[in-house]
Amino acid sequence: MGTALVYHEDMTAARLLWDDPECEIECPERLTTALERLQQRGLEQRCLRLAAREASEAELGLVHSPEYVALLQGTQALGTGELQTLSGQYDAVYFHPSTFHCARLAAGAALQLVDAVLAGAVRNGLALVRPPGHHSQRAAANGFCVFNNVAIAAKHAQRQHGLHRILIVDWDVHHGQGIQYIFEDDPSVLYFSWHRYEHGRFWPYLRESDADAVGQGPGLGFTVNLPWNQVGMGNADYVAAFLHVLLPVAFEFNPELVLVSAGFDSAIGDPEGQMQATPECFAHLTQLLQMLAGGRVCAVLEGGYHLESLSQSVCMMVQALLGDPAPPLSGPMVPHASALESIESVRVAQAPHWMSLQQQAVALTAPDAALALPSDVLCEEGSAPQEETQAWARPHEALAQDRALTALGKVLYLLDRILDGQVSSGIAVTPASAAAATLDVAIRCGLSHGAQRLLCLAVGQLDRPPDLTDDGYDSQVMCMSGSASRRNLWLNIGGKEAAALSMFHVSVPLPGTTGGFLSCVLALVLPLAYSFQPDLVLVALGPAHGLRDPQAALLAALLRGPAGGRVLVLVDEESTPQLAVVLARVLHGEAAPSLGPFSMASPEEVQALMQLRGQLEPRWKMLQVATEAGGPGSG
Repeated sequence: MGTALVYHEDMTAARLLWDDPECEIECPERLTTALERLQQRGLEQRCLRLAAREASEAELGLVHSPEYVALLQGTQALGTGELQTLSGQYDAVYFHPSTFHCARLAAGAALQLVDAVLAGAVRNGLALVRPPGHHSQRAAANGFCVFNNVAIAAKHAQRQHGLHRILIVDWDVHHGQGIQYIFEDDPSVLYFSWHRYEHGRFWPYLRESDADAVGQGPGLGFTVNLPWNQVGMGNADYVAAFLHVLLPVAFEFNPELVLVSAGFDSAIGDPEGQMQATPECFAHLTQLLQMLAGGRVCAVLEGGYHLESLSQSVCMMVQALLGDPAPPLSGPMVPHASALESIESVRVAQAPHWMSLQQQAVALTAPDAALALPSDVLCEEGSAPQEETQAWARPHEALAQDRALTALGKVLYLLDRILDGQVSSGIAVTPASAAAATLDVAIRCGLSHGAQRLLCLAVGQLDRPPDLTDDGYDSQVMCMSGSASRRNLWLNIGGKEAAALSMFHVSVPLPGTTGGFLSCVLALVLPLAYSFQPDLVLVALGPAHGLRDPQAALLAALLRGPAGGRVLVLVDEESTPQLAVVLARVLHGEAAPSLGPFSMASPEEVQALMQLRGQLEPRWKMLQVATEAGGPGSG
């Protein structure tokens, strides 16, 4: 199963025929530039290319009134003056004689993509379309949008494929009020939108774009609005919004399909958004969404008006859909105070409707994955030179046995290949008696062979090596002054109690509930990892680690993001035979298997997590979900 790219060159036909500075940015070059960049990077060639079809009138009627569809059909015969007059009846809209054809192709492209994904022909995909759709309403064009492409696709998935839970993620910088109006009383569709709001002073200037607009009637809680009240939001703000708002709610909702209103006016350089998120950030966001719905993610282009930023961001999203590791994020991972205020307001507004926001417990039922080992994944049979392996093993009595020495050689071989970029990730099986010693050597080797910041996640009864400091090992400290020398973050899941022995040495008991485990991962592990920004992640599943295979797989899959995909997993030989296969698949970019039925986090799990977060927040800002009292401004 691959990635679909749905497109049709006829969607470039519509263009502005008169002077209108507001509308001139919605131009055909938005599509041609993005497609050219995909071709230049060899990404289009890796996708299954599908030619878009026109949506039928019946399909348009899933969302739009017959009168509105007929009005649009009539625009094909209008002259320029008549088109301009009709356009003036709507807010930020222009019509062209080709608009009706283009808009039907845009809606049809979204339908084709949904059909291909739900039929199992592809795993995911992108519909590269114009005009956009998320502002369009039942009987009104709005904000460059003619037909509501994503809403039509969602209705189609419900009617034709029998889906009962659909998640729509709208990361366009404008509020997709059209989608909100269509589904605000529908509990089968969860709509999440972040958008530039500025306390109602930014288009479309709607009160119902604020955080306290949460849906109506049976749809209460199924509209989630995250308003950005300042410009300049960046990578840390976007990732924090996913970790602390969207993902907890989405995992609890347990969607069968994820639709993305993929507007890239929320990326750096765009004149509409004035935000600072880099194109790489959208690879991370896409990767996180692929943890949901079995990886069934259908993205449909919305806005994006800076051609270079748009085309780069589209490429980053497609790379992630193809399963490529997300490049590391640049800049400090510290959310703005204004972003934290928005996140806090959303959590407060949504807490009555979602258990995951009431006790920081997160539900998950991710998809089942088939267990066929990809041919190019990373359970390498090579080994480091014997002399090198013996030199590293010499301080450890547990590594003296031939079996342990052989396993160590494979670990060192994998580690070198990851650090020099030949492979992105790897899996190695270690004898139970040598697990701690092998991990010690892997950390030493990683820090001495080029890793500047190494995150070690040890699961089970694995203690931090006694001579390992926050800076690494004493002989490897490059700089003894300031925080720049902090090279190692040790996180143990499975410790006897929750404790932060230092800001770089954290231990937490293994949660016994699904909710507690997901809360631990989303509210502690990932925020720490994104704050630390490692260039290598070691995951050690030690003896009696206690994780079920799906838990281990989800952990490995999520940790691909912070380190640009550079993850080495050490698996205890007593783990199930299937575990290495499942790990290989998720490190290859596929969906993690299901965690099974959701169970709420226990009060003890919640208390332990809250205590740790309180201790660690002063250093690791991605843990924050609210502004500090008397803290700094947003900057």
